[in-house]
Amino acid sequence: MRVTDDPKTLTASDWPIAAAMLPLGDAHPSAPDSSPTERWLSDLQEVEDAGFTEVDLTDSWVRYGDLAPGDASDLGEALASTGLTPVSLSAIRRSVIDERRGDEHLAYAHRTIDFAASLGIPVVSVGLHRELTADQRAQLWFWTVEGHRDPLGDGEAWSLAVTRLRELGRHAQDVGLLLSLELYEHTLLGSSDSAVRLVQDIGLDAVGLNPDIGNLIRLHEPVEHWRDIAESTMPYANFWHVKNYTRDEDAAAGFVSTMPTSLELGVIDYRETVKIALRAGFQGVICVEHYGGDGLSVSATNRDYLRSRVLPRRGYTRGRSLVRQSHAVEGRS
Repeated sequence: MRVTDDPKTLTASDWPIAAAMLPLGDAHPSAPDSSPTERWLSDLQEVEDAGFTEVDLTDSWVRYGDLAPGDASDLGEALASTGLTPVSLSAIRRSVIDERRGDEHLAYAHRTIDFAASLGIPVVSVGLHRELTADQRAQLWFWTVEGHRDPLGDGEAWSLAVTRLRELGRHAQDVGLLLSLELYEHTLLGSSDSAVRLVQDIGLDAVGLNPDIGNLIRLHEPVEHWRDIAESTMPYANFWHVKNYTRDEDAAAGFVSTMPTSLELGVIDYRETVKIALRAGFQGVICVEHYGGDGLSVSATNRDYLRSRVLPRRGYTRGRSLVRQSHAVEGRS
């Protein structure tokens, strides 16, 4: 789904809803005597069997920017053989402002954009979140313990983020893709105000936001209301990770508890959030995610919920359409 001048608006029947490869990251490691292609085919067949026709190539599953040309070609053939269309690529936990590995992560992001372009993937999502700490990896839910925090008042870090993400945005623009910046806790993309300001400072049509509201709502601390996050960020959205959490609060006791759940059962009202997105003109890929348990099956449940009960059955024309807004990305010099 390239961004074009086509005025057609998406409906429930044709909206691209991609399965994240996140639940399959370590589910089926390759046997010592097998090729990576065998594992790729096995995992992708599970996604197809779950009823998906589109997939998000989450790079916790495969490090796409590190694939040799032959392996990249083999992965493309594996996708074709299962009938899955890669409509997005999410590169995670490789912050370009990391104090030790920022240069390395920047180079990896450039290679990932080139890989996406080679497969005709229309949008690449990146963020500023870091690798999980040992303490986070030891928890059932990693967000329940403190991880890295970006220096929010550091002008030098902000300037570096703008410069490097703008560089990636120009690269994406040059090869006809969109770059999406993922909201993520305790980073420069960790609040709606900061995320909007960052994308405004970058100032490229090809760069927008991935309003992953769940990343902020799950924190065991005071958080922005999901509606406020959606209202602020959806006018800048060009891709969207969706997941949900239960959230229980006892302010007097200072108690907060969150847990992953399906889109329709969590604290974020996705029926209302989709309406906010439509009013803002969102016409991008939706990627369904879930942590814990059978994440692929929950993702399929979330897809069915969106397609059968939430997304519009007829074209939605109110608001600012990203299809019209961003058509210059295609073929822009």
